[in-house]
Amino acid sequence: MAGVTGMTGMEDSAFAAAMRRLLERAHTSDSGQLAELVSRAAREMGLLSAEVYLADLQQRDLVPLPGSRGSDGEPSRPVAMEGTLAGRAYRTTSTQTSDHGRPALWLPVVNGRARVGVMGVAVREATAEVLEGCRALASVTALLIASHAAHSDELARAARSRPMRVAAEMVWAFLPPPTIGNGQVTSTALLEPAYEIAGDAFDHTLTTGMLHLALVDAMGHDLVSGLASAVALAGCRATRRAGGTLSDIVAGVDRELARWVPGRMLTGVFAHLDLATGALEWVNRGHPPPLLVRDRGIVTGALEREPALPLGVGDRGPRESAPHRVVLQPGDRVLLHTDGITEARSPTGEVFGERRLADFVIRATAAGEPTQETTRRLLHAILDHNDHQLRDDAALMIMEWHPRTDP
Repeated sequence: MAGVTGMTGMEDSAFAAAMRRLLERAHTSDSGQLAELVSRAAREMGLLSAEVYLADLQQRDLVPLPGSRGSDGEPSRPVAMEGTLAGRAYRTTSTQTSDHGRPALWLPVVNGRARVGVMGVAVREATAEVLEGCRALASVTALLIASHAAHSDELARAARSRPMRVAAEMVWAFLPPPTIGNGQVTSTALLEPAYEIAGDAFDHTLTTGMLHLALVDAMGHDLVSGLASAVALAGCRATRRAGGTLSDIVAGVDRELARWVPGRMLTGVFAHLDLATGALEWVNRGHPPPLLVRDRGIVTGALEREPALPLGVGDRGPRESAPHRVVLQPGDRVLLHTDGITEARSPTGEVFGERRLADFVIRATAAGEPTQETTRRLLHAILDHNDHQLRDDAALMIMEWHPRTDP
């Protein structure tokens, strides 16, 4: 890696050797050993220490990767996302520097467009070369965490502050990563109450030239509701991966619900975005209409169409749904939500409402805030409005189309 020669006298070959050994050790290590592997690699690079923090499930705190220790050898402690340099590094996905004592760097740990956590690094001198090496270590760490996350109880336990209901466990097991994206689009979603979710769920994935989205809300708030949303996501993926159209996907979900969860209605929005042209196609089955944010405002009615019946209503509903179509402009954000967002009530009975929702997203867009941070703050604002006592599941998804201008 060019430019790491200045890292306390370490040559490029030494840096490469440290990275190679880290990857080799990771092949035969479990998630409980990741913190020590990263710390060891940091020392081999000439750094004083490195400790890794993960975002907790509700993205309010940064919790230590199991086994993380600071430069004093003591176990690392959780750090708040608000009011700290570590939190600022996570919220802004930018490196933060502190000169208290030895120079310390806080670097975002990011996997693609997804924020994983942060890395705190103690260094002798914060040169450009040192910073370059630390960023490389943070990138490798993100990949190692991602490779373990799907099957590690230790990482799941670290990110939780309390036990999770079985229905919520089932829904979370079916969900993709909260954030995906590339150079053309970013999609991010969150659910609350995180430990008690049952009927709401989301799906998003990228294929060549296309983003696929789904946000669903199953009737009720019990284990069967979670089963209905899980069946909906599975039906969506099965049809999509078999090459089905958007209409095929909706019909497939309807068919599987009728077969496996009869009598349970489910609302949802299913959409495809052509990343090259910005053409958005969507089907809305009994769900709150998506909102289109453009040029610091809501394009009124842009994504509202004739209401359609929910899925799972049997012979009363249509088996096929013709997609609607609109062409987005670069920088457009599409906001999908369940009714638990707008109907969240304060202790005095005041609903959060669509106007408050729209104003929040408009202000965040005008400020240039990343979609991930907008989603995180918005869901926390809804929880605060409701005094953290949501009466219904609340799901939120924001997609931003930001096509590249270069070939």
